[in-house]
Amino acid sequence: MDVKTLYTNHFDEAKRLNRTNASKVEFLTTLHVLDDYLEKGMNILEVGAGTGAYSLELARRGYSVTALELVPRNLATLKEAITPNMNIDPVLGDALDLSAFNDECFDIVLNLGPLYHLPEEEDRVRAIRESMRVLKPGGVAFFAYINNDMVFVTEALMYTPEFLNGDPEKYYDPATFKVVDKPFTVLRVEYVRKLMAKLGLPMVRHVATDGYAELLEKQINTLDEDCFKEWFR
Repeated sequence: MDVKTLYTNHFDEAKRLNRTNASKVEFLTTLHVLDDYLEKGMNILEVGAGTGAYSLELARRGYSVTALELVPRNLATLKEAITPNMNIDPVLGDALDLSAFNDECFDIVLNLGPLYHLPEEEDRVRAIRESMRVLKPGGVAFFAYINNDMVFVTEALMYTPEFLNGDPEKYYDPATFKVVDKPFTVLRVEYVRKLMAKLGLPMVRHVATDGYAELLEKQINTLDEDCFKEWFR
């Protein structure tokens, strides 16, 4: 299934990061880490902005944001949420081709979704290199990916009772534990580390933005707001 079909007909991206307290953990953690690198007046590019959760929040905080998104439906939702006080430029485009932007023109580049949908390494490399090309010297790029090992855990314990039968065509390769890339691409932690090293990119931080939130969703969502804030902290 191609990305546009997935997010147009089957998946509501607008609800992914704000449905419940448990689903907010990724969003809150990402912003918590990003806060360490934000400075007044920064120019930010979000590649694969989805419906704009991060781009809109950063624009509300006064940053200049370019939000590039592949799926027209997602971009339309993002545009509807823009208010007059936001300095945000919504752009329809592809993470594999950022030729609309000059070299070294953004202080921060957020690439928080494209690697979810690139099963071929050559496309992953291309997307990473394009994001790095438009990043200013000394800038910071954020790349999110879906952790293969956590998918193994959640599929085995939450979603697919037959998952541990180990069908390599449907679920995972029993020899390597690699989960089948459908409809999302999942990557091993060690693979990502090696890929970034091969591309000559020093990893500043490596963060589990969800932690155990998906696995403990029911328990987290029973917490009152004060307890949730303390648990998250």
